[in-house]
Amino acid sequence: MSRNDRNSSDRNKKTGNFGGRKSSENSRGSRGDSKNTSREGGSFERGGKFGKPKTTRGRDFDSRDKYEGGERKFGPRRRFNKTEEEGERVKSYIQRRKLDKLAKAPKETIRLNKYIANSGICSRREADDLITQGLVEVNGKVVTEMGYQVQKTDRVVFDGQSITPEKPVYVVLNKPKGYISTTKDDKARKTVMDLVANASPYRLFPVGRLDRQTTGVILLTNDGHMTKKLTHPSFNMKKIYHVTLDRKLSIEDLRSIADGIRLEEGVAEVDSISFIEGKPKNEIGIEIHIGWNRVVRRIFQKLGYEVESLDRVMFAGLTKKNIKRGHWRILTELEVNNLKML
Repeated sequence: MSRNDRNSSDRNKKTGNFGGRKSSENSRGSRGDSKNTSREGGSFERGGKFGKPKTTRGRDFDSRDKYEGGERKFGPRRRFNKTEEEGERVKSYIQRRKLDKLAKAPKETIRLNKYIANSGICSRREADDLITQGLVEVNGKVVTEMGYQVQKTDRVVFDGQSITPEKPVYVVLNKPKGYISTTKDDKARKTVMDLVANASPYRLFPVGRLDRQTTGVILLTNDGHMTKKLTHPSFNMKKIYHVTLDRKLSIEDLRSIADGIRLEEGVAEVDSISFIEGKPKNEIGIEIHIGWNRVVRRIFQKLGYEVESLDRVMFAGLTKKNIKRGHWRILTELEVNNLKML
């Protein structure tokens, strides 16, 4: 054997090609025959002796075998339907979980001095002094403990007045006619609360009262301590009214009013009364501090005059300047401080 024949034989042994091109063609032919018969035998063979190993697929893995004539072999698909009893059981379980979660949740509390400070009475440091002096009650019991925690639902009383931990809001309203100064009315009449409905997220209360036909300045706030201070007779909060009578007021009657007119409650003392400059003599300015019901109207009625219009132009230093009738505004910080110093 020549050297060239030996080299060719060695190459054929290494590559597994014993028959040259003809062997390769026969190999491809055998793969084609194996592919055609794989469905019947359940297996097929690729590449002859040196190809990939045999791969077997059983009929159990063919998803098409689960269906016959468009339907499943093993009956219709099972639907998951809960009975009413099971549904109620699930609902009660969820409800019980929510209740348990709420019961385990820590209760929202606040330090007593902060509670008092948030009500607008004083600062936290001053509130500590009030607590140590025994001036604060929680749910009917005097509390002197520093750092005492209270809940927002607890009833806290200072100086005989219930307080709330809400941010204090102060609104001045230029009241029009036809509105009464109460939070609600059994006769479904319009109240001042209808005019300030959007002034605060908290519930406001009118400080004092103006009758239905009286117009002018009225203060509304959620500060109970301030309300008590401004309405208590001992603080002598001054009020100025613009009075329009049905006829001119005589000088003698003006002096009689200045000296004091006796009414059912006693002598109605007037701080100041005068004619309004540049106006007819039936328009009078009167300043008083007493808070009797309809006292200004009754003073003039006692002397035979009828009050055609009554407008309060000042209350506790607050005026209606730049406030249109039926409108309101929030007090400035300076105005609030002035009220606290009265």
